[in-house]
Amino acid sequence: MDEKFQINGPSKISGEIDVRGAKNVAFPAIIASILTEDDCVIDNLPLIEDVFRIIEILESMGARIDWISKRKIKINTKNIDPEKLNQKLVKKIRGSIYLFGALLARFKKASLPFPGGCVIGARPISTHLNALKQLGVEIKEDFDIFHLSSDQVKGGNVVLNEFSVSATVNTLIFASLIPGETIIKIADQDYQTLEMIKILNRMGIKAKLYPRNIIKITGAKKLRGFKYKLIPDPIEAGTFILMCAITKGNLLVKGVEFDYLELLLKRLKDFGLDWQRKGKNAIQVVPWDSMEIDKVQALIAPGIGTDILPLIGVLSTQLPGLTLLHDPLFEGRLKYLEELNKMGANIIFSDPHRAIISGPTPLYGVEIKSPDLRGGASLIAAGVVAKGQTTISNIYEIDRGYEKIDERLRKIGVDIQRIKG
Repeated sequence: MDEKFQINGPSKISGEIDVRGAKNVAFPAIIASILTEDDCVIDNLPLIEDVFRIIEILESMGARIDWISKRKIKINTKNIDPEKLNQKLVKKIRGSIYLFGALLARFKKASLPFPGGCVIGARPISTHLNALKQLGVEIKEDFDIFHLSSDQVKGGNVVLNEFSVSATVNTLIFASLIPGETIIKIADQDYQTLEMIKILNRMGIKAKLYPRNIIKITGAKKLRGFKYKLIPDPIEAGTFILMCAITKGNLLVKGVEFDYLELLLKRLKDFGLDWQRKGKNAIQVVPWDSMEIDKVQALIAPGIGTDILPLIGVLSTQLPGLTLLHDPLFEGRLKYLEELNKMGANIIFSDPHRAIISGPTPLYGVEIKSPDLRGGASLIAAGVVAKGQTTISNIYEIDRGYEKIDERLRKIGVDIQRIKG
């Protein structure tokens, strides 16, 4: 039976909370172990559904994965067989897209289905496939299965069709086992890419960033194992900072990667949120006197990320004036705003990418549905500030990216329970 979250509000967040390891780095880090026959050790894993599914995918091929401690694993893929790949699991999570680059690099061929993930609009993989083609990969499509072969690959120039985090990382992974130099242009430089460059350099390649969003890679015939500790998740840190702001709470958020949140934190100061840096990687968020947001646009790094925008949408319902939200990346990202309107928000959709929020409006508890991972987190925030009882269904989407979020929120003052549907 499906589970739901039941929230009794309003609550005011207070106390302290730790940020878990970065979900979007965990996927390519785990899959990068396919590039070597040596042991690879990854620490600070978030214990979330998507990470468990990626591990199951590797195990389905015969990888040996040992849990060294609660959040630390050792992976060995020496004896994996891609023919045994559990394709049903691949279809469930977007992070499985990195199997394209890893399996192709090591085995020179791969047959994979279209990866799954959040339904936030059109998410084609054409940029990935086009990048691989530029490096000599042959691709044939049979219904929803892609058959790839790389017998004639060589280094060279790759110009990505768009600024894509996953396409950049996938190209990096694939090019790592191509001896010689590969240059990626129009390359994303968000935290996932920068952290993966660190990992791949430890494995024996040479990758370096250049101006104008260029990455140069010198690959190798054989790569060694690596040890890596995941950074705290910048998106989760932003989620808790904004949840606190929505409730005018007082919260110490521990595990903040300031380098990857600079613009968000700067803009929140501009809007009127009073936060103070505490030590190397913590932020104290305190109740604000007055806040106002005119417009926020989701942009590629180092802009405010599309995954953070939904929480800003909830915050805007509690602030005076008109706020324009613009997400040019995904036409389905604003679906959660429809649920906010059911709770009493005053939101007008200009088009699939833009919405105008008029505030402040009190929110009231109703039954709503999580449309996707980040939209679901934003609806939890709405339930925390709403009057009465809010029930959120389809919470598996939230569990995919936030570890035991209900238990952690209870510790900072939120009345939230996990119930059977």
